[in-house]
Amino acid sequence: MSEQDSSKRSTLKLNPSTKKSASNSRKATPVRTGPRARRLEQSAYEHGQGKISARTLARTGVSIDKLKEDKNLSYRLSKTGMTEQRLAKQAAEREAARPQRDRPSVPSDAWNPRRRDDSRDSTHGARGGRDNLRHDPHYRADSRSPSRHQAKDSRRSAPRLDPRPSRPAPQGLNYNPDNPQQAATVFATCPQGLEEVLTQELKHLGFAEVESSRSGVYFKTDMLGVMKANLYSRLATRILLQVAQAEVHSEDDIYQLALATAWEHYFGPEHTLRVDTSAIRSPMQSLHFCNLKAKDGIVDRIRDIEGERPSIDTVRPDAKVHMFLYRDQATLYLDTSGESLFKRGWRLDKGSAPLRENLAAGMLALAGWEPGQTLLDPFCGSGTILIEAAWWAQNVPPGLHRPFQFMRLRNHQKQLWHDLRDEAFANIKPSLDTPLFGSDISPAAIEAARANMERANINASSIHFEVSNVLDIEAPAESGIIITNPPYGERLDTGQDTIWHPLSGHLKKEFDGWRVNIITSDLELPKKMRLKAQRRIPLYNGNLETRMFVFDMVRASFREQ
Repeated sequence: MSEQDSSKRSTLKLNPSTKKSASNSRKATPVRTGPRARRLEQSAYEHGQGKISARTLARTGVSIDKLKEDKNLSYRLSKTGMTEQRLAKQAAEREAARPQRDRPSVPSDAWNPRRRDDSRDSTHGARGGRDNLRHDPHYRADSRSPSRHQAKDSRRSAPRLDPRPSRPAPQGLNYNPDNPQQAATVFATCPQGLEEVLTQELKHLGFAEVESSRSGVYFKTDMLGVMKANLYSRLATRILLQVAQAEVHSEDDIYQLALATAWEHYFGPEHTLRVDTSAIRSPMQSLHFCNLKAKDGIVDRIRDIEGERPSIDTVRPDAKVHMFLYRDQATLYLDTSGESLFKRGWRLDKGSAPLRENLAAGMLALAGWEPGQTLLDPFCGSGTILIEAAWWAQNVPPGLHRPFQFMRLRNHQKQLWHDLRDEAFANIKPSLDTPLFGSDISPAAIEAARANMERANINASSIHFEVSNVLDIEAPAESGIIITNPPYGERLDTGQDTIWHPLSGHLKKEFDGWRVNIITSDLELPKKMRLKAQRRIPLYNGNLETRMFVFDMVRASFREQ
């Protein structure tokens, strides 16, 4: 019985009474503390969301203007736990008895005798020093003057009521489209691994000051060059026009940079807008907040100049702005492409292992293929590699049959664009001098490849598609290049690990003198094929890390079994 009684008593102790005192209920309520909670609470009072009403302040003689002058007043007083009337009354009394701040004749040591370093910031001496403030019953940590640690990091300060600080805008490079002699800096993005071949392509197109970077290439040009890059580049993913760049140390600097940029040259209230932000090694704490500050600066600029602000559309905007943060530097880009450039418009039917069009064109460039060479893809799928090669051989610009983002902007020069497209049409070849070859074991894949070829306006005699097993194909010429993207057993009758060794033997026997280029995410592919790769080129198919292995087929290395 004693054990039961003890269990009952313990159970009763675990169930508190329904009638709780005010102090107990107050203690049970979770209280969020810490720097972030204090900043959020202080920000609420600064934006007029505090608990001290204007009616109560009017009864006690404290005006709203006085409350706005001392932004910490509401927050500091609310933490004492007194009623609104008493808080406002005591605030008025302290305001009347507060000594004047301007005391140049009083040395700083008289205000803070404990301070050891006289060369410190004078903000502590103006109000009696940090040590003296601690004896004030109304002193709170959030209401003190900024310390040296807070001054180093302005990002920890509470948001301002005025989104436009009084300090000047960051000084940086701003592109003026009205100045025809000023060449704009343009950044062409591309999949990782294609930077060098994209550099060579842009140089071939006639652009100046071409410089390779990570996942893209910088070059100098004007708006006509921007249209030309969108139309002719086979390797780029986007063409971004750099409109502003400056050093930033806080979110307010981002706002000022966006506010000082001449966006009215490109779009206005009649356009819709989208802003995206990315960063590498940026000290900013929140990319979302940085994105909002950039968007606010852009729309406030348009509103101040034209009276209205553009609407936000995240799906199909008329203007797209990209902000890139690297360390303490912010760069604002205007997207001139719209949808990614690898979307040519002809690939509606996809196979089981699709390859992006610009990556397929990059594989052709990395493999050293040139128009006139025999090309074979034994895992052709929907025919992406072969169609890209056919367009290359026929001089068909990849952006000839699709719209671009720059066509929606204010400064779009329609006549120049039409002249550029007419010139591109005039240089297209009707057919290929040397046909291309593709095969796949799937009849559905071959049917999709032929449908894509027809949409790409390629002559049926330019590419020969056939349904065939990879182990049964024969070389269509004495020498040539194989470029392929195998699907790892998805369209194969045999298993993933059992196909590679027979395939290598077949290639050595039937494709002597050919060069084989295979892209795969399987890093053990050379070992499985029992071949030594001459090159291993890192590439990215979207977010998938891959390798393009290069093999030289030599029949002498094949031993008859």
